[in-house]
Amino acid sequence: MKPCSNRPENLKNNRFLIISDGKPGHVNQAIAFAQHLDLSYDLVPVTFNSRINKGFSYIADFLGYFSTTLFSVQIPPNQYAAIVSAGSETYYANKTLSKQMGCKSIAIMLPKGYRLDFDLIVAQQHDNPPQKPNIISVPINLTYPQPQDIVVPEAGKSYVGIVVGGDSAHQKMDGTLLERQLKKIFELFPEHKVWVTTSRRTTVEIEAMLTKYNFDRAVFFAKEPINPIPDFLKHCEYVFITADSSSMISEAVSFGAACIEILPLEQKQGQRGKIGKFINKLEMEGYLHQFDGKIGRAAKKINLFNLLNGINL
Repeated sequence: MKPCSNRPENLKNNRFLIISDGKPGHVNQAIAFAQHLDLSYDLVPVTFNSRINKGFSYIADFLGYFSTTLFSVQIPPNQYAAIVSAGSETYYANKTLSKQMGCKSIAIMLPKGYRLDFDLIVAQQHDNPPQKPNIISVPINLTYPQPQDIVVPEAGKSYVGIVVGGDSAHQKMDGTLLERQLKKIFELFPEHKVWVTTSRRTTVEIEAMLTKYNFDRAVFFAKEPINPIPDFLKHCEYVFITADSSSMISEAVSFGAACIEILPLEQKQGQRGKIGKFINKLEMEGYLHQFDGKIGRAAKKINLFNLLNGINL
């Protein structure tokens, strides 16, 4: 197959093959990459045939040994400009298939543990990627918010949106603190209508607590597995987001005109770990404000299209 051309505008008639590990936070970034380049794609799942095979894949990559016997995938009978993927379950297959099919290899997120010799790597700045010609560093997760009119405002009314996540690998959500935050939000916006949505990680207890409040519209993921966040960002004056998901925060700081407020998961101001550094840097640059009982005016947005439009493939 003929490899893809050097610039995105020359890829219009080409197609990506996105291989997925099944994790929405990973595959959605790969899809967003294709959407920002306005390219069509096919999406297929990929899995290692065993945990041993995954462990061996790191050694195999180091040795330059690439074999499709380590993983399972069904490839559509199409030609592709590039293989695109995100997540450690996909990177070895990405390299192997790109070599087999004669197309480019594109890794979304820093492929730690593997050699960084993909044709292109789009890595988040909080992963501290090295400076290499084939690495583009971006300040947030790749995202492509698309409003779907899941929630629609009334004419002449003002709105506030609240996005509630759940426990993360590093922190548990404090339901008592969240209740206090919610009460303060209602106090600060007595004339606004308030929308709320939860996520797949929101606990039953947190959702039960939320039912006590008089929201104009509540989207509980357990009952309605949909994403109204782009609609919130399009229509709300303020959007409050719990500090547990870099994906949700990335959506918020790259789309719409809403001022973004982050709800800390614990009493102590400032966030811990990788996501803490992520949030603190975005606040320092004016993209969000960490809610402390007072609101900011952080409505600055990151234009991912501009960051990706100049790539060389």
